[in-house]
Amino acid sequence: MNAMHASDLPLPRIGRGKVRDIYAVGDDKVFLLTTDRISAFDVVMGETIPMKGAVLTQISAWWFRQLEGNVPHHMISADADEIIAQVPALGDHRADIVGRAMLCRRTTVFPIECVIRGYISGSAWKEYAAQGTLAGEKLAAGLTESAKLEPAIFSPATKAETGHDENITVKRVREILGDDVAHTLEHMARAVYAFGEKVARERGIIIADTKFEFGRDKDGAIILIDEVMTPDSSRFWAVDVYKPGQPQPSFDKQPLRDYLDTERHAGRWNGDAPPPALPASVVDATSKRYLDAYRRVTGSELKV
Repeated sequence: MNAMHASDLPLPRIGRGKVRDIYAVGDDKVFLLTTDRISAFDVVMGETIPMKGAVLTQISAWWFRQLEGNVPHHMISADADEIIAQVPALGDHRADIVGRAMLCRRTTVFPIECVIRGYISGSAWKEYAAQGTLAGEKLAAGLTESAKLEPAIFSPATKAETGHDENITVKRVREILGDDVAHTLEHMARAVYAFGEKVARERGIIIADTKFEFGRDKDGAIILIDEVMTPDSSRFWAVDVYKPGQPQPSFDKQPLRDYLDTERHAGRWNGDAPPPALPASVVDATSKRYLDAYRRVTGSELKV
């Protein structure tokens, strides 16, 4: 399949994120098209990563199928032919959407990222190392970088259109959404993470942390939306090389991050847009990381 930087489909486009283009399908459905764009350090690269959009879409679809009957979600179909049967306007665009598209129920999205941290890493580790806290709340003393958190921590964040999301307290979530909704979101997020963490570990992957989004559908039900436990929404580590007390190599953008770090340290990039051009070797290595994540999670090769 050809790599895609942006889409142009005969549907009303209602949103464009760093990776996804979002289209309306009538009043009650949305069409999510995952491109091969990639961002790092909050900057979108000029190059695309082949197969990345299909990996993200199809891993999410795989998880949604595993959760069927246990956690309500928004996916109607991630099969191009099934989607075209329901949205005939896309009939001439099968080659553009195959593998990378998902037809979903439309929801009113809650303005909260529901982050579950099973291990302390990234921004959480930075705050803890400096202050012993997460979102201003004290954590147990003596934790080391990448240490397992028992139990896992529900660590909500505000959703940022640009830049970094901001960690907030559960109390703040209750103030924004009300006690009942806040409780439901935490309960659902913990349930999905507990299921996914167990399944992934059996396949040699640690889901160190992940973020979920939820929305309310037209009938008032709270359902799981967006992407689920992908290399973009989660921190994936390999079980067989995990060593607490230090940073862990990840499955997703590590070759890209390593290259950009080298460029910054050499003074060739200041961290802002536009980013440096990516060598073909970095693009290829990053694509292979995403495909490996799909293979390990689902137990099969990605075929689109």
